[in-house]
Amino acid sequence: MGMNLKLFGIVQCDTVKRAREWLSQRGVVHEFVDFKKHGVSEQSLAFWAQAVGWDRLINRRGTTWRGLSAADQALLQAPSQTAFALVQAHTSLIKRPVVEWPDGAVTLGMDEAVFAAHSPGVS
Repeated sequence: MGMNLKLFGIVQCDTVKRAREWLSQRGVVHEFVDFKKHGVSEQSLAFWAQAVGWDRLINRRGTTWRGLSAADQALLQAPSQTAFALVQAHTSLIKRPVVEWPDGAVTLGMDEAVFAAHSPGVS
């Protein structure tokens, strides 16, 4: 597996921990990018939204979403510069982990079958 596998998330997220552990236990080399330390670019948000869909990218179940005003929640109904800025300010609004696979695919969350399908020779 090449060095260009990137896993994006936050350190304390249990799903991110599980994904990182799955990859490490199978010797899959990857780069971890912590949203809290490094932020997320508008370009990445636009790329992910196009790859997986804006509705799937935004985590509407978490405490961060529930803490937003109705006006801010309304701003997040569709991708826009304003929506990107709001997500950049509140990176916990992004479903985690976001994985950019060497084959060009982008996935959300931790699903062992999906991880195995994108990691040739790994089970």
